[in-house]
Amino acid sequence: MGVTGVKVAAAGAGLPSPAHLPAHHLSVVVPMYNEVDNAAALIDAVRTALAAYPQPWELVVVDDGSRDATAAALRRHARATGAPVRVISLARNFRQTAAMQAGIDAAQGDVIVTMDGDLQNDPRDIPRLVQRLLTEDLDIVAGWRVRRQDGFWLRRLPSQLANRLIRRITGLPFHDLGCSLKAFRASVLREVRLYGEMHRFIPAWLSTVTSPARMAEEPVDHHPRLHGTSKYGLSRTLRVLVDLLAVTFFQRFAARPGHFFGVIGLAVLGAGLAILGYLGGLRLLLGEDIGGRPLLSLGFFCTIGGLQFLTTGVLAELLIRIYYGARHGQPYVVRQDDGRDEPRA
Repeated sequence: MGVTGVKVAAAGAGLPSPAHLPAHHLSVVVPMYNEVDNAAALIDAVRTALAAYPQPWELVVVDDGSRDATAAALRRHARATGAPVRVISLARNFRQTAAMQAGIDAAQGDVIVTMDGDLQNDPRDIPRLVQRLLTEDLDIVAGWRVRRQDGFWLRRLPSQLANRLIRRITGLPFHDLGCSLKAFRASVLREVRLYGEMHRFIPAWLSTVTSPARMAEEPVDHHPRLHGTSKYGLSRTLRVLVDLLAVTFFQRFAARPGHFFGVIGLAVLGAGLAILGYLGGLRLLLGEDIGGRPLLSLGFFCTIGGLQFLTTGVLAELLIRIYYGARHGQPYVVRQDDGRDEPRA
């Protein structure tokens, strides 16, 4: 178990047979973009992996505005095989996070598994992740590509550095947040909304609605890409850093943004007032000229900036009250309520 309660286990350790799992409906969500060469192979791989699966399942593939024939190839092969495949085509390329959210919204299962469409994730790992999710009563089981089959300098090294930074800031000791192969309890996953490039931070977002003790990490297989080209590059590093700031803010101050802005505002305002008080003392008590001092400008701007931070905190508190006052906007998540309302007199 990790330092914050995230469980890490050896692959397949102590898991029962899938036939003994609780009844559930499994949805496998896969976003794809310009992956026509992998379309038929993906459907075949998922069908093979889930051929003996004892529970109903579906494959939801989201074509993220591909410019090739990915959507047509998916629909054609789904009809030919008779597999339970749903193909959702987006109007344009909205990027992976939005495509993943579209698949999650369309999924009908109470267990949702996400994975990439480039066949580097192995669908044969899906039953094992779902087994662990349900057997240990977890909310998320994230894949960990222990033996990652990617280039070191452009893929593995940046990923290792990013994961180390994310672990330190979020406090969640996941080794491989970039792995798309994850199993979720759908009722918990739907408590968060994904946007921007936030699919890399799903465990961090889930930590705002569930406990890290209900999260786990499972080693999974990883294969080299055989067809198509990678959609990732070094440019994603800056996006990850920006998104990490947003995740950290929501993780710690989602229900109390006034504390965040208020502390900064009070510190800046206090510094500004101290500077102005010091300069005022020089002018009134010693008669010194302070009009040309740069310190006067610094004190003035610190005072104005501190007031702006404080008013921003007040506005943020008003917005968060509006958000929590809206439908499904509670600042808490109830897992189970065994009580019963008593009739009022």
